[in-house]
Amino acid sequence: MKIRDLSVGSARVKVEGKVINKSEPKKVRLRNGQDASVADALLEDGSGSIILSLWGDQIGMVEVGDKVQIINGYVSNFKKEKRLSLGRYGKIIKI
Repeated sequence: MKIRDLSVGSARVKVEGKVINKSEPKKVRLRNGQDASVADALLEDGSGSIILSLWGDQIGMVEVGDKVQIINGYVSNFKKEKRLSLGRYGKIIKI
């Protein structure tokens, strides 16, 4: 699948791309009252780019310049931006 083909609501997404930017992690308070770390990475392939939301341990799994494959991700809309997330069942694999 290509990034340009991703739309809000897409599930079981399998896509490859290069991490071209990554934000510093920040702490957020979850609805359940717990704190969590989150960072955004910009993932790009030849067809386009999308924000990849990284939570907790996922943040250290990728760095700028890495080529990665996302397996079983999903696409949502947050703050009017289309975002790719892994959730509980998704995986990041460096390629």
